[in-house]
Amino acid sequence: MSETGRHEDVPEEILPGEREAHEGAVRPADDPFADPGLPAHEHRAQDIDERAARRSERTVALLFLVSMIATVGFIASYVAIPIDKIVYIWPIGHISALNFALGLTLGAALFCIGAGAVHWARTLMSDVEVADDRHPIEASPEVKAKVLSDFKLGAEESQFGRRKLIRNTMFGALALVPLSGVVLLRDLGPLPETKLRTTNWKKGVRLVNQSTNLPLRPEDIAVGSLTFAKPEGLEEDQEDFNEKIAKDALMLVRIQPQNIKDKQELAWSHEGIVAYSKICTHVGCPISLYEQQTHHVLCPCHQSTFDLSDGGRVIFGPAGHALPQLHITVKDGFLEAASGFEEPVGPSFWERG
Repeated sequence: MSETGRHEDVPEEILPGEREAHEGAVRPADDPFADPGLPAHEHRAQDIDERAARRSERTVALLFLVSMIATVGFIASYVAIPIDKIVYIWPIGHISALNFALGLTLGAALFCIGAGAVHWARTLMSDVEVADDRHPIEASPEVKAKVLSDFKLGAEESQFGRRKLIRNTMFGALALVPLSGVVLLRDLGPLPETKLRTTNWKKGVRLVNQSTNLPLRPEDIAVGSLTFAKPEGLEEDQEDFNEKIAKDALMLVRIQPQNIKDKQELAWSHEGIVAYSKICTHVGCPISLYEQQTHHVLCPCHQSTFDLSDGGRVIFGPAGHALPQLHITVKDGFLEAASGFEEPVGPSFWERG
């Protein structure tokens, strides 16, 4: 290069627009700004050896098959393993057997799908490097046609149609994995026609004072008072007491028979003593406030108000339907249920019927 900074081997008669290209052509090999280009393509074993391709195909299919088995194991574990079973896993320690089984099987199912897809792409799909120029954001018709052509070419090079074993096992794995989420919906609540529609109240079950645990007599219920009751045999030390009392809780009030407006309510009462579910029909809160003069009960959560002198109907608030009434009678001097509730207690649910 001369003192003026020009390359001495660049002819003076070269046009200015061509000078940069000429200088680039004569740059030395160690120029850090030189275009390195793309390395020569190296073929994989699967590209030149069909036996290697078959091995990769079987590997991918095996991973998808393991994913299917793991998904089935997830569902089986959810159904078969008790929720309170504890196991010792070294070096973790004592953990829930159900949580461990669910995590292990679901993790294996998802991992095998991902590993199978990665192995498929790295060994059987085309790995030819393609350099493309930048283009405007808005695609031209030519670009759209090229994308469609490249998609068809990619589908052909992926051997998706040819490798039927991979395709079928992949479809099987992808079809089974969502079942894990469907099974988890089981924990959203009890199944219809089972726990939601039944309580422990039935014909002949005595009403027991929830505070004293003593059977109730008609004379125990004073006019204007609010008494809470539970079914006989339901003790607080029972393991499922909280679950049962959430449906079986009962409230009793005594109203002058002439003040009861609903004929069925009057027929289901005893000497003005009416029994209603304590569980609010809005979202299931326990009702605990009673107004003697109006015979109204109030739910403290969202202020739903019910008239116990008129069939427990809703007179205010977001509750959707009246409180269920329990038909009661007296036998041997004690209050008891003449039948169970004829409708589900508590808040509305999707298949109330």
